[in-house]
Order: sequence, then C-alpha cells, then structure tokens
Amino acid sequence: MFIGTAGLAVGLAAGGVVMVFALGLALQATADNEARESAEGVAALVKDDIVPEPLPVIGDVRVQVVDDQHRVLFASIDADRMTPVLYPDEMPRAQKGETLTIEGNRLGIRGPVRVVAEPVGTQTVLVARSMADLAQSVRLLRNILMIAFPLLLIALAAVAWRVIGLTLRPVEALRTGAEEITGGARPGQLPLPDSQDEIHRLAVTLNGMLDRLEAARARQRAFVADAAHELRSPLTNMRTQLEVAQRLGDRTDWPAVADDLLIDTQRLSRLVDDLLLLARADDAGQRALRTAPVELGELVAALVERYPSPPVTAAVPKDPLWTTGEPEALARAVANLVDNAVRHTATTVEVEVSADGEHHLVTVTDDGPGIPVADRARVFDRFTRLDDARARDAGGAGLGLAIVRELVRQHGGTVRLADASPGPGLRAELRLPATPPPDDAS
Repeated sequence: MFIGTAGLAVGLAAGGVVMVFALGLALQATADNEARESAEGVAALVKDDIVPEPLPVIGDVRVQVVDDQHRVLFASIDADRMTPVLYPDEMPRAQKGETLTIEGNRLGIRGPVRVVAEPVGTQTVLVARSMADLAQSVRLLRNILMIAFPLLLIALAAVAWRVIGLTLRPVEALRTGAEEITGGARPGQLPLPDSQDEIHRLAVTLNGMLDRLEAARARQRAFVADAAHELRSPLTNMRTQLEVAQRLGDRTDWPAVADDLLIDTQRLSRLVDDLLLLARADDAGQRALRTAPVELGELVAALVERYPSPPVTAAVPKDPLWTTGEPEALARAVANLVDNAVRHTATTVEVEVSADGEHHLVTVTDDGPGIPVADRARVFDRFTRLDDARARDAGGAGLGLAIVRELVRQHGGTVRLADASPGPGLRAELRLPATPPPDDAS
C-alpha cells in the first residue's frame, strides 16, 4: 500500500512538473508569435514609407523603429522615444532572427520581456512583449497544483486504502481459513465471499481442489488399509504354519508345509504385483506409455493358448484388427477378464475379437452365475468382492477388475459388464480405439 501511494505521488509530481513546463513553453511561443506578427506589420509600413505617428500596435507590446546609428525614429504610444529597447551589442543577434529575453526594468515594467527584431533596409523594427502576465499564469497554475496535488493524493490514498481493504478482506478470510484447515481446526472448506467476483470464483475453485485432495486422501487411506489387510492374511497363514511346524518338531510333515507355504507365497507375490501395477496406474499421468502397434487377434490367440480348452475357447477374425498400446498391459487386462470368467464359469469361457466401428471389441463370456446389475459398477473398485470367502480361496484379492479398468483407461478404451446372451452368465466387453495397420504389417 505504501509503495503504491509513493508511486502515485511521484507520478502526480512528475505530471505536474511536465504540465507547468509545457504551459510555460506554450505561452512563450504564443508571445513570440504575437511579437513577430507585430514586427512584420510595422516593417511593411516602414517599407512603404507610410509610418504613422505614433506606431499602431495590437496587444500588450511596445514597438520602436531604430536606424543604423541606434537612434529611435518611430515609437508606439507607450514606448521610449529616446532609448532603444536593445543595447548595441544585442542588435546583431536580434537582427539574425534570435528572440531575446531582457529585464523589464529597461522599459519600466515588471518581469521579463521578449524582444524580436525585423530588419527593413537600414532600419530595424523592435517589438517588445511583456511576459509578466504569462509568467503570472504559470505561477498561478504551479501554486494551484502545489495545493491541489497533496489534497488529491490524500483523497486517492484514502480511497485506495478503503477499496484495497474491502478487496483484500475476502483474501484474508481465505488465508485464515486455509491456516485453520492446515492446523486441523476446521473441516476442509474455505469460506465463500458474498460478492460474485474473481475472489468468489477463486474460493470455489480452491474448495473444489480441497474436495478432490480430501477424496484422494480418503482413497489412499482406504487403499493402504485394504492392502495391509490383504497382506496380513497370507503372512498370518505362513506364520501360523511355521509356528505349528516348530512345535511339532520331528513330527512335522515338511513337504506339506512347504507346499502350503508356496501357495501363500504365490498369493502374496500376486498381490504385491497387483498393488505395484495399480500404483503405477495412479501415476500414469507422469509416465508415458511404451506404445506399439498391437494386433488384437494375435494377442488373444496367444493368451488363450495358456488355458486348457475346454473351458476356454477363442474366436479370432481372419483380418487383423490393430490398436496401439503396451502389449503387456493389454494382455494383462484381457488375462484378468479371462481369469475372472474361469473362476466363475460353469462349463465354458468364450473369448472373441471383432470390429465395432471406430473401436475394436474384445469380449469374454462365461456361463456362470453372473453379477447383479446393481453391483456391476462396484466390482471395478479396488478390493471389492461379492463373495469374500470364494474369492480368497480362488486366490483373488478383489483387484483384478480394478486393474482392467485402469489399464483400459490408460489406452483410451472402456470396459463394461453385461448379461451373456443367450443363457445365463456374464459378458465382459473391452473396447479399444482402432488404428491403421503399421507400414511393415504383412
């Protein structure tokens, strides 16, 4: 506020100085023009040898006609008829067109006087223009500005203080609210100002950001809690088996214990891999995908070969269907859908690849019990199981479909669940953007 007021004061002072200086120059130029016009008029009379006595003048000027001997030949009614306005050493400069400034006491008047000369043969017309009234105008303006500028500065500073105070009051409220939120003294919402201005829109935007941060923290806390719970289960099983084996001593069936520990270790390894994959998916905005052309028919055919047939069968078109993405990530997404279908199918799982306009469609259909419509969106959330006991026995942690959704989203696609047709079961539909075949495709 002080810096702004100081800058305003400097600006007003500079403007005032420039205004006074410009006015002085303008008035001086006006006086010089009037004197020059009067000199030219009298010079015309002298040239025509019709000089009246006394010389006619217009305005506040005094006129003399001086010969080469520096004698006054003619004069206006209030000019000196004995002594020229200019001294002999000043005449040459005036005759060359220079406008001279002399003291007014030479003429018996106050203030400076501007003198111009107009040579006419051996004679010279001298015109003296008093600057007293013009100087008075400049002084009057200067005095007015010296009084008015401080008053104007005080008034502007008061208005600025008031306006800036009103403007910054909501900002101070936002700062106080942010400090309270940081200290945990209040919920995560900033106060909204009553005015519908930029500050109000800023507060709305900040509240939206705080809501998103709070939601992210809540998801992170839930994710960490669920991950800790899931990791604790296989670790608890392994610890229990080892403690029992230690107590039994020589009676322990170590091959059976090793088999059980291997199952739990594999489950733990899969869970850690899934958690790392989801963590990388959350950080996908900072990681560029290592994309390459992917032929979906070939990818699905190679994937299905890992499963026994039956129950898993594949229907791949003859014409290649291309998309762009990370082959390993796309294979993981399809594999998770197939694994989920295999765990719940009654007899068969059908995997099909087809074209669907600007997208390619990969469907995985099983004839199992299906998923209720109300739960089809929820199963894509992390650590979601509709049958916890069955999911744990089968080795699932409720992350498979969440991984599918994240991987497909990174590739610009969508995934949804629908009823199998015909008959009972579930149909998972994975849509990916279609791209032209690469140049080296056969």
